Amino acid sequence: MEDSAIVELYWQRADEAIPETERKYGRYCRRIAYNITASREDAEECVNDTWLGAWNAMPDKRPSILSTFLGYITRNFALNRLEARRSAKRGGGEAALALDELEDCIPSDASPERRLEQKELEAAIDAFVSGLPETERRIFIARYWFLIPVQEIADRLGCTQSKVKTSLFRTRNKLRVYLQEEELC
Repeated sequence: MEDSAIVELYWQRADEAIPETERKYGRYCRRIAYNITASREDAEECVNDTWLGAWNAMPDKRPSILSTFLGYITRNFALNRLEARRSAKRGGGEAALALDELEDCIPSDASPERRLEQKELEAAIDAFVSGLPETERRIFIARYWFLIPVQEIADRLGCTQSKVKTSLFRTRNKLRVYLQEEELC
């Protein structure tokens, strides 16, 4: 089924919307959630939460790219679940490692007073990533948005793990310099 038809089912509040979404994007969303939580059970819960989140969000929004919309919702649920596990000192996974790698580049204070700065930071990172060559951009997004393990990125791109690590290292350094020039770091 086409994405526009699935979105229309949500807008019509049709019961078939969820099974159609599951059929087309279930595996994709589970993979995102599993990469972050490293737990099949947690990934399954995140995906179920994603369907509910999509159901609740659709009357207000009509996503232009359904996969990105669902991936964003899944990622947020998975990161929240991971944070809950971490605060209970019960977990780890690929997300913790990937986010630790970015720690030196991005300020971490998320207080309400810094919301405007966070939006500026998000816009700057979007601009930075948009300006990267395609291969660097794909590697960076795979690692830091989808939290895919380095070896899997290398396998997908048909290159060595060393090339991926080097690309990530260099891109993080470029990001650090870019954010310093923009006075956001």
